[in-house]
Amino acid sequence: MSARFSQNQGNTGGHRPPLQFSKGLSVKTKVFHVITKLELGGAQKVTLMTLERLPRDQYELGLATGPEGLLVEWANRIPDIHRVWIPTLVREVRPLQDATAFLKLWNLFRRERPQVVHTHSSKAGILGRWAARLAGVPVIFHTAHGFSFNDFQPTLIRNLYIWLERMATKVTTKLVVVSYANAATGERHRIFRKKDWVLCRDAISVEEFMQPGPRRRKLGEWNIPQDKVIVGMVACFKPQKSPVDFVDVAARVLSETSAAHFVMAGDGELRPAIEARIRKLGIGEHITLLGWQKDMPEVYRNLDLVVLTSLWEGLPCVFSEAMAGGLPIVATNVDGAREAIVDGDNGYLHEPHDIEGMATSVLKLIADPEFRLEMGRRGKSRVMEFDISTSVATLESAYKECLASL
Repeated sequence: MSARFSQNQGNTGGHRPPLQFSKGLSVKTKVFHVITKLELGGAQKVTLMTLERLPRDQYELGLATGPEGLLVEWANRIPDIHRVWIPTLVREVRPLQDATAFLKLWNLFRRERPQVVHTHSSKAGILGRWAARLAGVPVIFHTAHGFSFNDFQPTLIRNLYIWLERMATKVTTKLVVVSYANAATGERHRIFRKKDWVLCRDAISVEEFMQPGPRRRKLGEWNIPQDKVIVGMVACFKPQKSPVDFVDVAARVLSETSAAHFVMAGDGELRPAIEARIRKLGIGEHITLLGWQKDMPEVYRNLDLVVLTSLWEGLPCVFSEAMAGGLPIVATNVDGAREAIVDGDNGYLHEPHDIEGMATSVLKLIADPEFRLEMGRRGKSRVMEFDISTSVATLESAYKECLASL
């Protein structure tokens, strides 16, 4: 199965000869970003925003990724990038497809000769870095948007993933982390040496989420009464996010008050489990599954507070999106959460699976509208740390430093 190529807004299907970057522009640095799949997630959004913002007078840019996902349309709108679709690049461990994807990446890098390959996510990070190394790419970056291993995995699987990360680091020029917590995890497991990394937040376009607009105008479309306090979770329905815990928090809150309505923006493999739990708890009239949403600033304008029940994270964009929208956050105290949420200041932090604790915090915020607004204002006042312009500037500086040392 061959890779597929497209440029600008061309058709993404079919087979085409590989597109060549322009000749005679040796002053430009050729950079390829590699990510497994363009699903609606923080790593994917940050990758695409970075590609949008790197200056075209200095860089010739490429993107190699799987051809599926809600953000493919966005990727096709980005001007002046070389897109390479690799159908065998998938998240699941599938040895034959993984080997094919590896060969496609190796051939791509041998042909295009980029000066920099920058990988994102665990699968693309391992395959892409080794393919780049064997193809002779001089500078290899990898962003750890969280790690492939976590405390909820069987020990054997967890140790295997740690070993794979260590081996891939041996062929990496520079590691990028999205939180200090992830940096500490990497150092503790000897994936990289102390301080041998650069911090680039999983960031957002703060201006986009701060844009003023009418609030709560989607509630009628969602069949939600206007007088309810809207508690929202924005996440992919996958084990990492533990979305069934959000349903349990909702049930616990609704046992104490009828003032709230819960919404979940997202979708994924755990949707059947979520729907089954909602039916079992009998709260179907008080919780709405919105599915995937593209206009996220509009979604946040219809919420009063945000909950995230993740078991592990890097630094989710949901936090900075909620902060930019002036919303308080109730979340689990995992990885980079403490770097966005100050417990008791702009939100509350609880241990994973602490249903009772999260419900208590949600009830507190439901009962006190002024406190909700004050918490939201505090978060908004410090959100510029998570703006994409800061991350791209830091990344550009790291590119130039590594290239200058060749």
